[in-house]
Parts: sequence; structure tokens; C-alpha cells
Amino acid sequence: MEIVYLDNSATTKPCKLSVEYTLAALNEFWGNPSSLHLLGFEAENKLNEARQTLASFIKAREDEIYFTSSGTEANNTALFGAAYSRQKRGKRIVTTKIEHSSVLEAMKKLEDDGFEVIYLNPDKNGLISEDDIKSAINQDTILVSIMLVNNELGSIQPVEAAARAIKQSGATALLHCDAVQALGKMQISPQKLGVDIMSMSAHKIHGPKGVGALYIKKDVHIKPLILGGGQEKGMRSGTEALPLIYGMCGALKALPNTEKQLETQKEIWQYAKDTLLSTGLVEINSPDNCLPYILNISVMGYRSETLLHFLENEGIYVSSGSACSKGVGSYVLLACGFDKKRVDSALRISFSRETSRNDIDRLKEALKKAAEKLRKA
Repeated sequence: MEIVYLDNSATTKPCKLSVEYTLAALNEFWGNPSSLHLLGFEAENKLNEARQTLASFIKAREDEIYFTSSGTEANNTALFGAAYSRQKRGKRIVTTKIEHSSVLEAMKKLEDDGFEVIYLNPDKNGLISEDDIKSAINQDTILVSIMLVNNELGSIQPVEAAARAIKQSGATALLHCDAVQALGKMQISPQKLGVDIMSMSAHKIHGPKGVGALYIKKDVHIKPLILGGGQEKGMRSGTEALPLIYGMCGALKALPNTEKQLETQKEIWQYAKDTLLSTGLVEINSPDNCLPYILNISVMGYRSETLLHFLENEGIYVSSGSACSKGVGSYVLLACGFDKKRVDSALRISFSRETSRNDIDRLKEALKKAAEKLRKA
């Protein structure tokens, strides 16, 4: 049975070029990038190539890119590093209730350490109000963290408005943006967004797992999370995982034109929405103006975990929410005001450039089959 993979927000299948780059680094460029000999220089050159590729892709400076082990580590480094480096200026931090768990769990730790964290509520479309952002930021604010694309609904958050609000308030706050779900799917530039720190990950763009990156604006200083040999200019010590970093480089080089691909994804997203609504089984949770790589639905009357496993038996792979939640009811949907029944029946369908209309048709027929069989049961 040919599988239909519709869980691309959890992870993507590594593309051919990414695998080739990873293997090349393992087989040919296996020296330590810090070693002062030929093998080290060869490895360092590939590390520099990867840094330059990512910097060029997001229109940043090469010396503003730092590699990490994941998007989670990037988020933790950004939040703890920014908060602890600025705590003498104030204790107020502003974020939202719909951030990734790696942000929310870090915020809980900061609260335990005496910081005041303001959590902004989304509306029913999963959007944070620009007015709420502006009202929450005052002169005592030292850090604002807002994701660009929500990983469950696909809603695009007003990050640029947060940057404007910081300037208008007179605060010296740093602005952090979790761009893990946005990288490679929409045009992003930290300079245009007005962010000081931005988190990214490779395995959401058909790269390998185990590698992420941080953009830190030139002349912005935060405390490192991992200390040791001083790699990544002291921001992230530990011998760089060159095979994974170079694999990320390959994934970036293999990405199609962002704007052209976005138009294709809009067509796929709309086709999926219309096709699934035609079954009469589905309610749509994602807003119409979301990033068209994510479509969150509820199949009312059926628990999402039951549906997920039924679909798996049909060769179709979707998610019941964020992969990091491991089946726990979505705090994102609850924060948006959806009732518990709708949350308990939610499925996240997430697309990639490999998704076809046939994949959507397979999902439609499988959902109809599930409804018939489960209703009888």
C-alpha cells in the first residue's frame, strides 16, 4: 500500500540533496572544524558554506547565524539567554498562550526564577491582537516572544506589529520569533520582521533531525546556554554536528522558489478544504488566511486518536495535534475558545511540496470509510 504522508508539520521526509550532503560530510568531510589541519579546514569550509547559505536565504549576515541541535534548543537559548542577560533592566516578559511547548515550558521556568510573564490570548482564528500586544508591552518589558506561524492552526502572527510596539513603548526589550514552521514556506527576513532573535529548524524543510539554528542580530548579546570549547563564537559550545548542518544546507538549496510554491500550496490547501467539507463530516478550525501548509479540522463525533489509528491502517498519516504533545488535547485550540468535543476530534493535516490532490482524495475516502465503520461499531 502506498502511503499518504500528511504530517509534515511534525517532520518532513529528507530530500535527496539533503541526504547527499549529509553522507558527503560523514564520508568525506569528517574532520573536526576546529582542527588546525587539512581535514579540519575542509570541514570548516563546509560549515561556513552552510552558514552562508542560511544567512543568504533569510537575508541576514553570516556572522548572525548560530547552529544548534534543534528548534527547541534554539528557543531555549534565545529565551533564557535574553532574559538572564537583561534581568537588571526589568522582569517583564510578553508571550502568547499558543506558543510551541519549548517556549511555554521555558516561560514556566522563568516564572519560577522570578520573572513576570504576560500570556496573550488568541481570538477564535488563532490570531493575537495587535492592540493586545501594544497594551502588554511597557517600559519594564525586557523580552517579547511571538511565533510567526502557529504549528497547529497555521495562523500567521503579527510579529512586525510587536516590533513596532516595542519601539513605541520606549522599552529596550528584545524581540524573539519562533520561525520553525515558517522557514522555507514563506519569505521571511528578520530585518523586515524587526526581530532580534529568530529560531529555525532543519527537519521541517526536508532536512535532517538534530539540527536547528538561531539568528541573533549583530550587536545583540545574550547569555549562552551551553558552555565549553567556545564553538559558534561561544554561543553554543560543542563540536558542530557537521553532517546534520551540511544536510540542512542541502535542504535549503533544494527548496523551490518560495513565492511560486506558496501559490501551489494555496491551491492544495483550498482543494483539501473543499474536498473534506464535501463529506459533511468535517468542521474547519484553521482560518482562511493561515499559511497554506496546515489545515486543522475536527471530525465531529469521533475521537481524534481513534481516527488517527484508523487512517494509519489505511496508509494515511496525519496528526492529532502538535507532535510534541503526544496525543494530549490541544491547548492551542482550547485557548482559541473551541469546546472540548471539537478539540477531542481535531486532526492536523499538514502538507509539503510533495502533497498531491490524489493524497487528499485518499484522505477523503478514508474518512468516509472511518465514519461508516466506527458508527457501526
